[in-house]
Amino acid sequence: MTNRTLNFEPDRRHFLALGMGAAAVFVLPGAVLAAGRAADIRTLAFDGDTLLIAGATLRSSPDGGRSWHDRPTPSPVSSIATHPARPGRLLAGLARGGVTASDDGGTTWTARSEGLASGEVTALAVAAGNPDMIYAAIRGDGLWKTEDAGATWALAMDRPWLDAAERDPLTLASVDLETGMGGIWIYAGTEKGLTRVPDCFCRWQDVQPGNAMDALVAGDAPPAEAPLPANEPVLSLASAPSTPSILYAALPSGVWTSQDGGVVWTQTANGQGSAIAVHPSNENHVAAVLDGTLKLSRDGGATWTVLAVV
Repeated sequence: MTNRTLNFEPDRRHFLALGMGAAAVFVLPGAVLAAGRAADIRTLAFDGDTLLIAGATLRSSPDGGRSWHDRPTPSPVSSIATHPARPGRLLAGLARGGVTASDDGGTTWTARSEGLASGEVTALAVAAGNPDMIYAAIRGDGLWKTEDAGATWALAMDRPWLDAAERDPLTLASVDLETGMGGIWIYAGTEKGLTRVPDCFCRWQDVQPGNAMDALVAGDAPPAEAPLPANEPVLSLASAPSTPSILYAALPSGVWTSQDGGVVWTQTANGQGSAIAVHPSNENHVAAVLDGTLKLSRDGGATWTVLAVV
């Protein structure tokens, strides 16, 4: 099966009727998202300087939320990933199953699901240092990997085992840290907290000080120093490509930040956090959905500005 460019004809079942066109956006202190928009945002990403919000539809803002543009996708989007060094190259994990890719910022899309298991793609991540390697989590299945930018897929490993059961990754991040095998860790946020695996895919393990080999040899992990809240879902996770040790997480309790690869976490914002993204070249430039409101921070989460989508 070869990749094909998707054709959005009016009578196609998966066509998203986005007849509203580009909507005006303004930024005001205390503003809130227009009715219906907050529920639509399942995931966020930065495509270079452009902010993407995705869910029932995909929208992009190249100017910090002052204007937005609709980008039709073949079905609702449950996860999205971007190329850290090539703005315009997007990957979307679809709620109805499959991965689709765009090289023009979302104007056109090409199916990239050869060999991929069926089911909702709950999370996507581009491998740190290797943009052609992509990880995808399939609901009820496991962690899948492609080494050719989505042309073909293969199963990498089973889902994490947490609290006596397999757990679906709700979010993924690939992080380049010296403590990983070959320098790379794959972090997964689940309904029961945070876990990670080195890129040898040998074993999911708790985030702890030290390197991956020490943890594998020891077997039992030492107590975490300052972990995320116990048994709280990690709904969204973002790593900072410009400073790999910095991570952001969105939880029902708010936005949390780690400066050391997830060993020690501090809370930077209260509220119901559901999605988060960090700029590829500025670790302090962060977007998040908090209490159903899209917010932007340029100081690592110390202060936030509301972006109203109308």
